[in-house]
Amino acid sequence: MDVAVDTRRRILDAARARLLADGYAGLSTRKVAEEAGVPLSQLHYHFGSKGGLILALFEMENEERLTRQTRMYAEDRPLWQRYEQACDFLEDDLDSGYVRVLQEMVAAGWSNADIGEAVHELLGGWFALLGAVAREAERRHGPIGPFTAEELATLVASAFFGSEALLLLGFDRQVLPIRSALRRVGVLIRQLEDGRAREAAMPAVL
Repeated sequence: MDVAVDTRRRILDAARARLLADGYAGLSTRKVAEEAGVPLSQLHYHFGSKGGLILALFEMENEERLTRQTRMYAEDRPLWQRYEQACDFLEDDLDSGYVRVLQEMVAAGWSNADIGEAVHELLGGWFALLGAVAREAERRHGPIGPFTAEELATLVASAFFGSEALLLLGFDRQVLPIRSALRRVGVLIRQLEDGRAREAAMPAVL
């Protein structure tokens, strides 16, 4: 690996570790540099500032997971199975710390216009992906209740995003059935798909 690329990745990995430990407000570029084992000047050389560092970290984390999700939703299998896979991915993202990074960035974006604009753009990729998935379901199975494809994508994305925030706050199974509620949406999708498949298989009545 190129030395500059290796240094950049080490700094990003260190920033991720410090962000999970200290939160955005407590994040120190000096501590990040110490954890990465590089001079502070290297951090400023590669990222310019704390804000630039955090945005680069979020972009890297977001791109990896959006690519994973896009590849998964492109698979030729029932939508309910792909949705269940998305629920499994949520567990992975909670364990890895990505969800914490995401929520920290959103909170930082409330008071920092540059971060807010960048987060808005990056999250737009998720809404675009889910919109495409919902439009595919609409083409295959017809209207999805009273919802347009875009409305359904917005609801699903918002449900996941809000669930992530609540899970980070400790609202777990004993308080709110968040995980099971998300997964039961997959049950509804399966019922819809199975019902439409049975209708398509029935002989036409003259």
